[in-house]
Amino acid sequence: MRVTVVGSGFVGATAAMRIVQKGLADDVVLIDIVEGLPQGLALDMRESAPIEGFQPAILGTNDYADTAGSDVVVITAGLPRQPGMSRMDLLGKNAGIMRSVVASAAERSPGAILIVVTNPLDEMTYLAAEVSGFDKTKVMGMAGVLDSARLRYFIAERLGATPSDVEAMTLGSHGEAMVPLPRHATVAGKPLAELVDEATLESLYQRTRDGGAEIVGLLKKGSAYYAPSASIAQMVNAIAGDTKEVLPVCAWCTGQYGISDVYVGVPARLGGRGVEEVVELELNGAELAALRTAADGIRAKCADLSALPDGGPDA
Repeated sequence: MRVTVVGSGFVGATAAMRIVQKGLADDVVLIDIVEGLPQGLALDMRESAPIEGFQPAILGTNDYADTAGSDVVVITAGLPRQPGMSRMDLLGKNAGIMRSVVASAAERSPGAILIVVTNPLDEMTYLAAEVSGFDKTKVMGMAGVLDSARLRYFIAERLGATPSDVEAMTLGSHGEAMVPLPRHATVAGKPLAELVDEATLESLYQRTRDGGAEIVGLLKKGSAYYAPSASIAQMVNAIAGDTKEVLPVCAWCTGQYGISDVYVGVPARLGGRGVEEVVELELNGAELAALRTAADGIRAKCADLSALPDGGPDA
């Protein structure tokens, strides 16, 4: 199993480190356009192997030839949103990066499964599928795992519970169109709705929606990478280990939940073939309506991609 991580920023480098340390792949390739950066990071990781006790099977490179034959390609390359930058500005800049990355990776690894992390997540996942020409079950986005992890932690923090005792899931889009599922949330087996009032529930959901922005505000410079990289590693584990684990991911819908022809956050069974099933949970009318509204919003934003010029900066 070969895993390539595109982008050597904090998210990409930390994801590569987690994948190597957990032994999720036979070898990991970390690639970036900045000369020396992935090579230095990979060497640093290898030097930690005697202490941490893992096989130092990671290569840093600037050449996509070194990624050939990858089974999984994780794409973290892209620009973060800056003050004064509109969504369309970010969409345009990262669309150019995504086209370049996907074309280069897909050419060398035509059988790979793509995990997109670059924002705006839903649109970039759609673009990766279009550029690669891969079956859409082989292209997915990472957002729901992260949002769900944030929600689970915030619930645990509020109630003084152990995070691993909290089960909760978010669907929909990454951000304001996130769809929480209070009826499916439990703490040590007890329904969350029986433990907190409606106002507390909404405050937990809003903090989750704003989770990334909260960290950006505290850091002043940079954004989250520990939780995002852990989310990436969980998805890689499900694919590499063919675990059939059900995780909330940005996946292509073909009629599930009454939604078709769009990438949106839904529960998906992940395995060695990628998204092996979109799992249909029992949703009430409000939850279903919110999920469909999120899908409609994503579909409209993806249409904006057609107005953008091809090409763009390399990544």
